[in-house]
Amino acid sequence: MTRQADKVPLLRAKKFNSMEKTLMVIIVAYAIIVSVINPNFLSLGTLADLTRNGTGMAILAAGVYVIMIAGGIDVSFPAVAIMSGYTSVVIAVRTGIDSMLFIVVVAALIGALLGTVNALLIHWLELPTFIVTLGTSSIFYGLMTTLVGTKPVTISQMPKSMLSFGRWNVISFTVKGQQNGIAGFFLIAVIVYAAVWFVMNHTTLGHSVYAIGNSEESARRAGLSPLHIKLFIYPLMGVLAALMAIISFSNLKFVDPTSIMGTELTVIAAVVIGGTRITGGYGTLLGTFLGVALVQLLNNTLVFMGIQSSWNNLFIGAVMIAAVVVIYYGEKRRNRRNMSFLV
Repeated sequence: MTRQADKVPLLRAKKFNSMEKTLMVIIVAYAIIVSVINPNFLSLGTLADLTRNGTGMAILAAGVYVIMIAGGIDVSFPAVAIMSGYTSVVIAVRTGIDSMLFIVVVAALIGALLGTVNALLIHWLELPTFIVTLGTSSIFYGLMTTLVGTKPVTISQMPKSMLSFGRWNVISFTVKGQQNGIAGFFLIAVIVYAAVWFVMNHTTLGHSVYAIGNSEESARRAGLSPLHIKLFIYPLMGVLAALMAIISFSNLKFVDPTSIMGTELTVIAAVVIGGTRITGGYGTLLGTFLGVALVQLLNNTLVFMGIQSSWNNLFIGAVMIAAVVVIYYGEKRRNRRNMSFLV
């Protein structure tokens, strides 16, 4: 008998769920409130800043979404991002290879390797993913500080290809006499989301990720290999983390090997706010994107309302708790309806 959860990928491709609709309403309502308080919010410049600053979180959230669908929680991706991104830039600087393609490929290979380490340890040790990735986070960062170092790479030392990449806009316009635009980073995020959506909704591999998230033991009895699936999702997270690091460094025009550490809870919060179930097996990529959009709005618009940035964590935490309550209350109602139907 086919379980209702197994149909989630196909259903979500056809219509919005209640969480997605709720988030859309909240985002629109919040944007209206901010624009009423400060009309300067509704501008092309604000849109450009939101897309530029939010791309990195959106890319990371796509990877976290896949892992959480599979029933895992990865808190090592900031360390993976730093080690892969920083190491690739240092290699490029020391070898004199000024090529964006070289930097991205090296970073992606390192990220995939570290993700593979996570996958193997999680499978062999059979420990909670949170515990394993918490440990590997310290190991990865410690390896980087020991083998590569932690000296920042300034704008004068950075490869010129990275600086050009940081200035790349897919759409350019002038705001108050200053050149601005929609960053090319946003286009990359769109491509990442399209690829992840296709894999999760239209391939056997994606459906297998949902299957082990619902029950790894049942998936194993059905002939699926949890190891093979983990060897897909964790290296994918590593590659996306590496890509995010390169984007972040190029955007900031400064390579700081500590800048991304500590961002894991905010990204996980965005995915949870988007409706992805922490225990696995349920969630949508659109919900994840909307969760990122809401968190990014909270992070970047409080200043428009004259509120200090120190309130960011309070707002995000409150929204996360509210989202979890809505998700699990809705799940309980669905379970009760299903039980009533069976009786």
